[in-house]
Amino acid sequence: MTHRAVRVTEQAGLARLITVGPHRLIADEPAPAGNDTGPDPIEVLLAALGACTSMTVRMYADRHAWPLRDVQVRLRLEQDGEPAVVREILLDGDLDDAQQSRLMAVAQRCPVHRLLSAPPHLDTVQVEQPVADVTGP
Repeated sequence: MTHRAVRVTEQAGLARLITVGPHRLIADEPAPAGNDTGPDPIEVLLAALGACTSMTVRMYADRHAWPLRDVQVRLRLEQDGEPAVVREILLDGDLDDAQQSRLMAVAQRCPVHRLLSAPPHLDTVQVEQPVADVTGP
């Protein structure tokens, strides 16, 4: 699967416009540092993990024609000691214990979970020209 490039540009204060193809998102910091016009960067990351988890579980259940009515994911960052992401998953449906167990295991294999569990090498490169909008892969 190819992913489109993401572009982040400054807005008023600490707000940032995130552009992915035709899609636009806002990230910001809560007051007093920012104006709370969008989720902060950690919340955006948690949202990505939650969306990916939910999609992965749904696709697996649908592929196997399992009676999953709804999947809900709630995430939070706990920072007592070493930071930890807590992900709570509600599986609503007439699922037996084996199906529930399998879906919980599948949740651990969503692409964002795998990316965060074994982070890739991160390169930062300074460029001399403005970062162009990229709408393709």
